[in-house]
Amino acid sequence: MRNKKPLVSAIAGWVGDGLTRPECAVAHSSGLLCVPSWSGSGGVSLINTRSETRHILADIPDSLSGWLDNGLKPNGIALEENGQFLLAHLGDERGGVFRLDATGHLEPVVLTVQSEPMPPANYVVKDTQDRLWITVSTRKIPRSLDYRPSASSGFIAVCEPGETDARIVADGLGYTNECVIDESREAVFINETFAQRLTRFRLHSDASLSERQVLVEFGHGTFPDGLALDADGGLWVTSIVSNRILHITEDRQINLFLEDSDPSHVIRAMDAFETGTMGRPHLDQVNSKVLKNISNLAFGGTDLTRAYLGNLLGNAIPWIDVPVPGAPLPHWHVALGDLEDFAGQ
Repeated sequence: MRNKKPLVSAIAGWVGDGLTRPECAVAHSSGLLCVPSWSGSGGVSLINTRSETRHILADIPDSLSGWLDNGLKPNGIALEENGQFLLAHLGDERGGVFRLDATGHLEPVVLTVQSEPMPPANYVVKDTQDRLWITVSTRKIPRSLDYRPSASSGFIAVCEPGETDARIVADGLGYTNECVIDESREAVFINETFAQRLTRFRLHSDASLSERQVLVEFGHGTFPDGLALDADGGLWVTSIVSNRILHITEDRQINLFLEDSDPSHVIRAMDAFETGTMGRPHLDQVNSKVLKNISNLAFGGTDLTRAYLGNLLGNAIPWIDVPVPGAPLPHWHVALGDLEDFAGQ
């Protein structure tokens, strides 16, 4: 790895106020930034170009109180038409995908996968055909039991428009995390966090996947979590524990863009990982100077060269400038409906 950028010069600014576990950032062309929130009943937090923050918490109906007995725990989120959000629920034992609107109204979208209750869901993204792509990191309960090199129970599922039961399209993955659906290149890319690798599948028109290929195997201290595609076909990977941002070129060259970690903490985490004793403390007590366990990268700004960094432990979102614009996601220009006034469109 090469081209490490000094941390102080890399962090250009911060946005948001009073955020709670803003793990996944989603940017819109209006300048609106959206992140999940674990405050109260759970929901989303919105940050506009005036640096104002608005929190939308879910009004959980009685019909979902059993499923969401400890509240909504959104991990990955996706923005839909008319300012609605899809939320991947990372419950203790159950997952699913839910829809939240600007008023806090909450409804289930997908609760099962192949007719079985969905395990805790990590990430959700919509493609241009309105199919939902959902990742489940592990089937093990609690999830920390799979913070192991042997992790292999994660999967990717797809739910067709109008359906409520997802189907598995890739299984046996090493703690499935964020994915990129690159329809133009007929490819799906997925981070396998505790297998420490980035994997590619060939994407078919029916959303089936084939030709599994390991693109990159990461080394000491790199646990790939967030994943984003740039306009040149490169991939940007964020690593938890070590607070790294890596740029992967189309020819698989790995460039370390920046890092904010304490080498001794990374060594302790790696020792625990390799001996099968890694647990939540290794993720929840990251030692760093500025970054708070970065887990996601979202391209935004007027020309998509601003990268917002979702994180597990902070109460605000840092952003950096990157040399290559991001590839716009399907939600980039969606109508914001009731959120337009707040966004400032």
